[in-house]
Amino acid sequence: MLDPIGREIPLESCRIYEGRILNLRVDTVRLLSGGTALREIVEHRGAVAIVPVLEDGRVVLVRQFRYAIAQVSLEIPAGTLEPGEDPLICARRELEEETGYQAARWEQLGTIWPTPGYSTEEIILFIARDLTPGPARPEFDEALSVVIMSWSEIWEAIEGGHLRDAKSIVALTWAARRLGEA
Repeated sequence: MLDPIGREIPLESCRIYEGRILNLRVDTVRLLSGGTALREIVEHRGAVAIVPVLEDGRVVLVRQFRYAIAQVSLEIPAGTLEPGEDPLICARRELEEETGYQAARWEQLGTIWPTPGYSTEEIILFIARDLTPGPARPEFDEALSVVIMSWSEIWEAIEGGHLRDAKSIVALTWAARRLGEA
C-alpha cells in the first residue's frame, strides 16, 4: 500500500552550528507536490531518562534550574548519550550522578521523539529498581536537588502544572502502567 503522505526528498543541506550536545542544519527539500521548502533541524545524539522507584513505591525525581525556560524544573533523572554509548550504561551513570542512587534492576520502557517537528533527538526511557543510596556527583554545570514523591503527589504535580517536563510525564505514565500505579 502506498503512503498517501509520501516522503520529502532532501535536495541540499547546510550546517549552521556545531555544538557540544547539538548541531543545527537547514535543509532544502522537495515536497510531494513538486515544490520546495526549508526544514530547520536540530541534530541531537540522543538521551536517556530514568524513573527510579524505591522499595516503598515512591519515585526519585530531581529539581534543577533550566536556563532555556528560566525556571526550576521538576523532572526524572536524565542525560545525553555520549557518541556510540550504550543507553543502559548512560542511564546507570546519569542516575548515580544526579541522585546518588544505583539500581540492581533495569527495565527499558520504550523510546520517544520529544520534538520530531524539528529535532532528531530520541530519548530511551527506563525504570530503575532495587535502589541503593549513595552520594550524588552532578557535573560541574548542574545544580540539582533530589525530591522523593509518592505516585499521588506526582499526579497532583502534573495536573497542577508543577511537573511540566514532557519526557518525565511520558516516562512516569508508562512506568505507572507497568507498575500498576496508573
